[in-house]
Amino acid sequence: MTDYSRRQFLGALGAGTVASAGFTQPVAAQETPVVKMGNNYFDPIGLHVEPGTTVRFEIAAGAHSATAYENRIPADGSAFDSGTISSGAFEYTFEAPGTYDYYCIPHKTVGMVGRIVVGSPGGPAEDSPIPDGEVPDSETIVQNGAVAVGSDVEGSGSTDGGMMGPGGGMMGGSRGGRGGVPFIGGALGMLGLIGGLLYWALGRSDESPESQDSAMDTLQRRYAQGEIDEEEFERRHDQLTSDR
Repeated sequence: MTDYSRRQFLGALGAGTVASAGFTQPVAAQETPVVKMGNNYFDPIGLHVEPGTTVRFEIAAGAHSATAYENRIPADGSAFDSGTISSGAFEYTFEAPGTYDYYCIPHKTVGMVGRIVVGSPGGPAEDSPIPDGEVPDSETIVQNGAVAVGSDVEGSGSTDGGMMGPGGGMMGGSRGGRGGVPFIGGALGMLGLIGGLLYWALGRSDESPESQDSAMDTLQRRYAQGEIDEEEFERRHDQLTSDR
């Protein structure tokens, strides 16, 4: 092979390598982490991403929101809010580095909260415990990349609250592990009974609509399946109870 031919060959090989690298890079950039929004939980509850990453908050069951605490995001960040949705998903691109704490509007009071660390931890969320429920601490999130709800990992940020995982377990204590004690929350304590009501209500779905408690049964079943939120459930429950 002559020197000219060798230079042509090496030049073509180098161009092919550059083109290949340029082709594969956007594929990695298109990867979108998904946070599932189910009955009273975000999963993963803790997520680490790099600046510029778009996160997809996707409905798994019920009606929920992904709403940032305005005072628990980086100074250069912006507060995001999906509003309450019952299907589909909400996407948000995290640009500013730091720690973002967020919650579900209908279920904040029962500890449905989450944390996303963009790049490295920082900002107001690192200065005090999250006010509702609990989340893993930021260093644990960065170390693991993602922390599933209910995971038994060191370093979860503990408060007096707790939250239910996909299997109905409780996140509690400094380790965020699952426990077997139901959480009694809400004005009527119905969230604590949701696990038992789910099986009970679905098992009674074949009852005649004319039965004495059919209206209450229907209400409990719709709540257990996530068709109505806690506020609407309590309003209708009070109305049915007062009519008796």
